[in-house]
Amino acid sequence: MEFLSPARLWFLLLIPLVVAAYIYLQHRRAQYALRFTNIALLDRVAPRRPQWRRHVAVALALLAAATCIVAFAQPKDEVKVPRERATIVVAIDVSLSMMATDVDPNRLEAAKKSAKNFVNQLPSKFNVALVNFAGTASIIVPPTTDRATVQRSIDGLELAESTATGEGIFTSLQALTQVPPDPEHPNDPAPARIVLLSDGKRTVGRTAQEGAQAAKEKNTPIYTITFGTDSGFIEMDGIRQRVPPDRAELRSVAEITGGEAYTAESAGELEDVYKDIGSSVGYDKVDKEVTSRFAGIAMLFTLGAAGACVAMATRFP
Repeated sequence: MEFLSPARLWFLLLIPLVVAAYIYLQHRRAQYALRFTNIALLDRVAPRRPQWRRHVAVALALLAAATCIVAFAQPKDEVKVPRERATIVVAIDVSLSMMATDVDPNRLEAAKKSAKNFVNQLPSKFNVALVNFAGTASIIVPPTTDRATVQRSIDGLELAESTATGEGIFTSLQALTQVPPDPEHPNDPAPARIVLLSDGKRTVGRTAQEGAQAAKEKNTPIYTITFGTDSGFIEMDGIRQRVPPDRAELRSVAEITGGEAYTAESAGELEDVYKDIGSSVGYDKVDKEVTSRFAGIAMLFTLGAAGACVAMATRFP
């Protein structure tokens, strides 16, 4: 944690001085009490109170003072603030392997549901584009803030043959060129991210690594989700075919572009992955003064000290 006025923290040196003075006064008081020889009379005139209440009150008062000094120094901390604008391309693999039922009810339907929830969680000013890819890749929805259109289009995704992961990335980059300019900042490029969900290895088209290099050149991180389990399979013409996910390929895409690589072996895990991605792409971390946080803590300590003082001054049955 840093402070806008760190020199004010020197006032904290007063705290140990006050503690030393309190200990000294307690010692002198004890010596004075010992000189009073008529102990029975002393108990009647000034009944003893539990000493711990006094110590608690003093400790809470000192904590309140220390916290006030910290607040006075204007602390700042890194906090998350929503981004005003950005563009997210959701690229979904619709190859035939996505009909595997190792994720309930099947990979594609689970992906659709989670993708729709993810889109709904993004800030309203974000543009969202939808790309699908199998043997080829297509921009289904260009960047838009119209969430309903994106939702309907996700529902309409259908399976197709082959897997062109690299083409899916290149098409996602093409979608980013269609982002409408911000009227308030027409010359400022908005941050962009690609969320790529796939379960299989590329079989046609340019490689995923070629697409990743192109995304890196455009400063566009790719968040990959490797979807499915090693035991996944589909049936084609009565023949069972295993369709394990290719985690290494998608991990390399994320590493090249500076994004993050996730895996999801169930619908529940997929939901958690999308939440994490939403937090990553939807917020910036900025330094912000947090004086009010410490002022609130000081208030609690002050109230505690006041309560201890009341308890010390009140005779309980």
